[in-house]
Amino acid sequence: MNQFSIPATSMALFGIGSYTAPEAARLLKTRPQKIRRWMAGYSYREGGEVRRMPPLWRTQIPVMDDHLEIGFRDLVELRFVKAFVEAGVGLNVVRRCLDYARELINDPRPLATQRFKTDGRTIFLESLDQSDSIELLDLKRHQYVLPRVIDRTFRDLDIEDDVVVRWRPFKGKNTIVVDPERSFGQPIAARHGVPTAVLADAVEAEGSVDLVSALYQVPAVTVRDSVRFEQYLRAA
Repeated sequence: MNQFSIPATSMALFGIGSYTAPEAARLLKTRPQKIRRWMAGYSYREGGEVRRMPPLWRTQIPVMDDHLEIGFRDLVELRFVKAFVEAGVGLNVVRRCLDYARELINDPRPLATQRFKTDGRTIFLESLDQSDSIELLDLKRHQYVLPRVIDRTFRDLDIEDDVVVRWRPFKGKNTIVVDPERSFGQPIAARHGVPTAVLADAVEAEGSVDLVSALYQVPAVTVRDSVRFEQYLRAA
């Protein structure tokens, strides 16, 4: 392999993005254990028997030797799962609606589509109408929350060809982007490609936004946003 060669495993991740459970948890402001439970499944004991709950869906990057790594569209869908759970929608309800949405939209990751943006609330309620269970009543009590959750979560996502392709994770601003086509989906300065973590660390080391702006040829406003974004991610 010459000095300019890129490993085949890295080539395979171009356009997909790559996040370990801790990296995904950091971006989503949650615990890595939750990412693993949702994406790798988990076991629990009930009535003396061990039961196994499968993952919510199969990750874009196959799990190998218990090493969990997810792609950008997985990350986007997990944003919705987290938002729904925090809004009071039970995980079993989310699981049932995901199954229905996959079938209806004909996409393995339906939450990251234009169709879900427009029809998400209807998809949730239709899927539960078919189940005729107490969960339907529970969700209808919360149904006023669904449009707000969907609208809020899509607000900082960019859609092309009916699929989410980018996330603007810092207050929806255009200065910072998460794009699976660039830097394997790590947060970067949108127009310049420098990782936000690099800019924030440089400011901490140099003690000057303007100096870092000159060193990396990135506008000072983008450097400041990168610092604030990394501070937000690091906050408990």
